[in-house]
Amino acid sequence: MLGLLLKKQMTEIFRGYFYSSKNNKKRSVGSTIGFFILYLFLMVGVVGGMFVYLSITLCKPMYAAKMSWLYFVIMALLAIVLGTLGSVFNTFQQLYISKDNDLLLSMPIPIRSIVLARLAGVYLLGFMYSAVVIIPSVIVYWVVADINSKVIIGPVLLTLLVSVVVLILSCVLGWGVAKISLKLKNKSFITVIFSLLFIGLYYFVYYKVEKILQELLTNLAVYGNEVKAKANILYLFGKIGEGYIPSMIGFTVTLVAVTVLVLAIISKSFIKIATSQGTVAKVRYKEKIIKEKSPFKALLEKEMKKFTSNANYMLNCGFGSIFVILFGGLILIKKELIFEIIDGFVQTTSSMDITVCEGDIVIIFITVICALIALNDMVVPSVSLEGKSIWILQSLPVKPWNILKAKICVQLIITGIPMIFCQICMLLIMRSSVIELILAMLIPIAFLVFITLFGMYLGIKRPNLTWTNEITPIKQSLSVAIAMFGGMAVPVVMCTIYLVIAKPIGSVVYMCLVLVLMLAGSGIFYMWLKKKGSELFAKL
Repeated sequence: MLGLLLKKQMTEIFRGYFYSSKNNKKRSVGSTIGFFILYLFLMVGVVGGMFVYLSITLCKPMYAAKMSWLYFVIMALLAIVLGTLGSVFNTFQQLYISKDNDLLLSMPIPIRSIVLARLAGVYLLGFMYSAVVIIPSVIVYWVVADINSKVIIGPVLLTLLVSVVVLILSCVLGWGVAKISLKLKNKSFITVIFSLLFIGLYYFVYYKVEKILQELLTNLAVYGNEVKAKANILYLFGKIGEGYIPSMIGFTVTLVAVTVLVLAIISKSFIKIATSQGTVAKVRYKEKIIKEKSPFKALLEKEMKKFTSNANYMLNCGFGSIFVILFGGLILIKKELIFEIIDGFVQTTSSMDITVCEGDIVIIFITVICALIALNDMVVPSVSLEGKSIWILQSLPVKPWNILKAKICVQLIITGIPMIFCQICMLLIMRSSVIELILAMLIPIAFLVFITLFGMYLGIKRPNLTWTNEITPIKQSLSVAIAMFGGMAVPVVMCTIYLVIAKPIGSVVYMCLVLVLMLAGSGIFYMWLKKKGSELFAKL
């Protein structure tokens, strides 16, 4: 039975790589390989590259100072933090609020088998996140160090133990989130707030990382002695990477015991949490007049409530709004610094016989704003999130186009308001002509409409209605990846084309051409969605 559950869990996780969400047929070998290559490029090439650089910076001086253990402590802690943050909410989703919980619990299946199968998926996801950090650090260490049996076995065991620590922390924190969520009414917003705090802390540390590294490398001996004296357990944990046998045995036995204990606790409380609906305060209803709403307004409110009631949906698909607001605030707060950067850029390029005008700066600002708003992609999974309940929408006495239009408007509203704020902040500091500033306002608006309609097109063409975990259509979707990375690439490519090729025609003419192209693309997708898209939605 456990084997079947494990097979089911792995199939759900990797289904998008092997089966088409459009027709539910098995993909070709070439298509499957392409999916995996794309994932490896995004995770290893883009994200992992940063940690490769960090590993190279730390490994050589620490190995030369005979403090490889400190190198492994730093990289292991980074891997644990990234792995835990990446999988903690997935643990909550997979364990306690998966859509097939009721079905599995109604069958004669041992609770421990269900929990083990679910934790296998959690472990795999946590390992994928932590591996982005720990595997590059191990490879760099093997290149730098003198190869022997301890140098090989120690880092391999450390990699496995790091993933076990991630599993334990994800389970404990996921269990805590589940227990707390039962007592909270607005649990999604609480989840989002805590997630934003974690993310804010991460970026703060990342911003300070260069200074921290310089301080660390300058005072290696001092910090090494402090860790040994005040956090000896970290010292022993880092010695695993050096192949220190007592640490290898001690931590392996300890983590296995803790894992068994966590499994027992989760198995004991699983049914109660998974089947609980939570408790809310009693509300005394009062008679009031019900205002009539138009069908479109009712649909829009429904879509807004769906977005704001799902923490994963908000965090993964609406995060761009936060960055847009932060960028606008940075423009206002650091206005003098922005002017200094612009003036310095102009002076530098002038000395290289390259003429830079204010219009060039406007295009660069537009590029940044458009790239940030492309991070929002809530419209792409909106159809897939209906799941098997999509027939309810299809049976409503409203036109399919009104349903799609409501989903489109959610992204336009949630992204558009922060975008306009950022544009106003930009206008306050720019020293350009009136027509350039008008175009600077119009192009991001046109781009937002374009990527929203394009995202709706992807959502209609490639829906996934057979998921059991909401994470699948939100994060494990090729359509979402295409919409996000493709949307970010478009403004970058257009800016590059202008600076490299099209600069002689002038910034105003080029921005007008871009605006026309955006409007034309939006018009094409609008007409397709209104006719063909509505027909496809009605037949899903």
